[in-house]
Amino acid sequence: MKKNTLIALAVLFIQAVCFGKPLTDGKDNGGKSIYQARLDDADAVYFTPENFNIKADGKTDVSAALQQAIAEVKTKYNFGILFIPEGKYLISKTIFIPTAVRLIGYGKNRPQIILAKKSPGFQTADSTDKGKAKYMFWFVSNLSKPGEPLHDAGASTFYSAINNINLKIEDGNPVAVAMRAHFAQHSFVANVDVNIGNGKAGMFDVGNAMNNVRFFGGQYGIYTTKPSPGWQFMIVDTYFEGQREAAIKTQEGGLTIVRMNVKNVPTVISINPNYHEKLFMENCRFDRISGPAIIISNEENAFNQISLKNIDCRNVPIFASYRRSGKQTPGKETMYKVKRFIDGLQMDSLTADPVYKTINDVVPLSVFPEPVKKDIPELPAINTWVNLKTLGAKGDGETDDTKIIQDAIDKYPTIYVPQGWYRVSETIKLKSNTALIGFNPIATQFLIADNTPAFGGFGGPKALLESAKGGANILTGIGLSTNEDNPRAVACKWMSGENSYLNDVKFIGGHGGLERPAKQNEPKKERTGIYSKGYNGADPSWDMQYWSLWVTDGGGGTFMNIWTANTYATNGAYFSNTSTPSHVYALSVEHHVRNEVRFNNVSNFNVYALQLEEESRESTECQPLEVENCSNMVFANLYTFRVIRVNKPAPYAIREWGGKNIEFLNVHNYSQIKYTTTNPLYDINSDTEVRPWEFARLLIDDNNPKISANKITRLATGFEFANGVCADSKGNIYFSEQRMKRIYKWSADTRTISLLADYPWEPLSLACDKNDNLLVVFKYVPKSGYLVNGKPEEFKNPPDASGTSFSGWGNSGFGTLVYTIDPNDPDETIQMLKKAPMGSVNPVYKALYPAHRWRDYHDFNTISVAKATECFVAPDGVTIIPVVYDLARSTALAAAIPGKPLYTTDEYDKRTVSLNVSADGFVSDLKYFAERGEFDTATDDQGNVYIADGQIYVYNPAGKQIKVIKVPERPTSLTFGANKMLYVTSHNSVFEVKVD
Repeated sequence: MKKNTLIALAVLFIQAVCFGKPLTDGKDNGGKSIYQARLDDADAVYFTPENFNIKADGKTDVSAALQQAIAEVKTKYNFGILFIPEGKYLISKTIFIPTAVRLIGYGKNRPQIILAKKSPGFQTADSTDKGKAKYMFWFVSNLSKPGEPLHDAGASTFYSAINNINLKIEDGNPVAVAMRAHFAQHSFVANVDVNIGNGKAGMFDVGNAMNNVRFFGGQYGIYTTKPSPGWQFMIVDTYFEGQREAAIKTQEGGLTIVRMNVKNVPTVISINPNYHEKLFMENCRFDRISGPAIIISNEENAFNQISLKNIDCRNVPIFASYRRSGKQTPGKETMYKVKRFIDGLQMDSLTADPVYKTINDVVPLSVFPEPVKKDIPELPAINTWVNLKTLGAKGDGETDDTKIIQDAIDKYPTIYVPQGWYRVSETIKLKSNTALIGFNPIATQFLIADNTPAFGGFGGPKALLESAKGGANILTGIGLSTNEDNPRAVACKWMSGENSYLNDVKFIGGHGGLERPAKQNEPKKERTGIYSKGYNGADPSWDMQYWSLWVTDGGGGTFMNIWTANTYATNGAYFSNTSTPSHVYALSVEHHVRNEVRFNNVSNFNVYALQLEEESRESTECQPLEVENCSNMVFANLYTFRVIRVNKPAPYAIREWGGKNIEFLNVHNYSQIKYTTTNPLYDINSDTEVRPWEFARLLIDDNNPKISANKITRLATGFEFANGVCADSKGNIYFSEQRMKRIYKWSADTRTISLLADYPWEPLSLACDKNDNLLVVFKYVPKSGYLVNGKPEEFKNPPDASGTSFSGWGNSGFGTLVYTIDPNDPDETIQMLKKAPMGSVNPVYKALYPAHRWRDYHDFNTISVAKATECFVAPDGVTIIPVVYDLARSTALAAAIPGKPLYTTDEYDKRTVSLNVSADGFVSDLKYFAERGEFDTATDDQGNVYIADGQIYVYNPAGKQIKVIKVPERPTSLTFGANKMLYVTSHNSVFEVKVD
């Protein structure tokens, strides 16, 4: 090594030790260019000398040209990309980046944008400015005209970004900040080195996500207030060195930090006085921190939540200090690992009393560990990328590009997808090593048109895009749109393995949509999405598709910066049947009607910065999070929010059942109004509510109390209107919530409840056939424009609808149909029952009739014995459901078994009747049995009849009342299960009653 090189290294080392100067100039491997060659995109703007008469020499001021180029993207396309080639670009004033515009660098080296020495206005802070600073780049909601006020980025600033561009502040700019970034979903900063030098900071105000960003020098790397619109801030794989005061200075930032490396600073995280913070950090390294690493303000306050895991420390004498009390948490020896540091309101189990405490689990180290390996994979070499449009894809939103896309995937491992809306009509299936790479998920979409045949009508879930089972797939920078009227659609079925990557994907629909400006002489488009059909009320297409993101069948990997707010989907993200170790970073799920996120039989997932929001029009009664039969999971910095327009309370933010080793760290359950979700969590199987709205830690383990049977046992509560209860031959119980489209199972063996299905089909009543297949009578609403054999689907009311006013008031035009599922594999076995002539099945095992009928034209006695002409035939071949109109309103089914009496209820006249049953399932000989009844009856082995009517009235076979069973809530349906137990649903609960 040359002598001069040794001297230079020695000087750098002395500066680092004595003066806190950086040990690196930002040119090591961590700052390499991610996109090392130009990518052709006809809809992008390129900041080149040919297009803008500039020089990338670091000496010529390009401020005006750069702002002009950004404005061209916005005005011409409304959203899109400005590609900036390798070079040095000098600016001297603030550059504004509006909503949905992304600056992306390319070349062998990252382009560098430099703030010139002593640029005008960067010397003295503006006292009226929120950050008391002057900014190189300012993300705004829109570009202001001369004389108009600036519009800072906010809650509706989506899809903005700086990616693969380095920033540098030259000397003489003491109040300079490289970026102001108060943006919202799908906006980010990634693959950026920020050399702050003697400037103020790298970033003021933060939003959404940041990845692979390094900060050198400055008073702060980041200083921030609350993100927009109050969400968490996800920080992954970052580096801070040489800040003069703190790496991050914060208040209410919701900092969710993974793999942060900090060196040569006085403080890592400084929380502003009298402010709380919800700080989560994991797998970080603190090296040579001269003052307290963490400065905490509002100690012993439920809002203040500090949760740190696996923090490696070297020369960190004081790990934490508290502003109010002055107490300190010292480090341990020269090198140590903080395995856990949790400060705040904590519950060690579901039933533990919440207490304020500090967990500080520290072990000494003999060797300073290497940084934890990243879980975000590198993209394939850019010279292997194949441009989809050069293969013939149009991306015009009209041409069917299915075959070209699939052929490309079958032939090439890495597909670059330029901006465009690519219409597909069948499932796009990835190979095990397929990478699909786009750069803006609103500008680059795969979409299916409304009423696409493959995704319409009745049927099981069908994916727009399906990954390879166990594969190492990459999907990034692409939006997936299932449109509004495709009821079978799943936007993405993800089965890839631990090394796969789903990033920067928007599930289009409902909220967050943008349109391109109309071309000359083109009629102005109507506003799309949530505003197109349901602005002042419910859209009939809401909640009429399967899940947007379905991670299943061993699927997993790394998921980052995903926004799923498609109100037309059943829920935004459904994780099922997987134990693949996985990490979910910055998943934003909002605006669904019934359910935002559901985890079902999942283990080994860490979920960071999961954000859930309920909007008034569509989500007033939505269940934000369901966690069922899961284990070994962490939810860190979980936010559940109801907007100020919501005017109805909701019982629980999280419903959990069957959990083991599930840890919630930093839970924020809130609203601006009094209708904050009543309780943040309810554990169904132990009937336990967690009451604190805000807490730092809750552990759910397998030692939680179990329900034991007694005279009347509440098995679970929190339902909107539970009904349709039935039993199979093993004593398992099934019931449903009709409007919420959910079906549940109570296991006789494990004595636990599970959510069996939440399909986009409204269940009306349930039963089991002889072979324990579950039969679901459901409401099927045909979609306008969907054709069967070239004709629209049509359902006319049958003649027997004329005796009830229920057939009016909009209760027509839909089909009352029946599907079946195998309860052991529901998602993959759903199928429609076929019809047959009534009487063609002889003898029948049982015929299933409505358990109650509302016949306000007083024709109950005649209509109950009228002979149906058709029936649905169950998979066992001997169970039938006669086709009668009253199936459309009945909440339960009554089993007509040949040779035994059938009891049904005249709901309007509050009367229970008995009927005889023939071998082919017809009923006759109606007799009044009891002058009571509402929704359902059940019969025990002795022939006693249990009638639900406010309470449960018990009659012997002769029709004499023998007792009353009083239940805590009004019963809606009844059935007998295992061990002669009576199971009762009510509006809100399910009960088990021991019958003498």
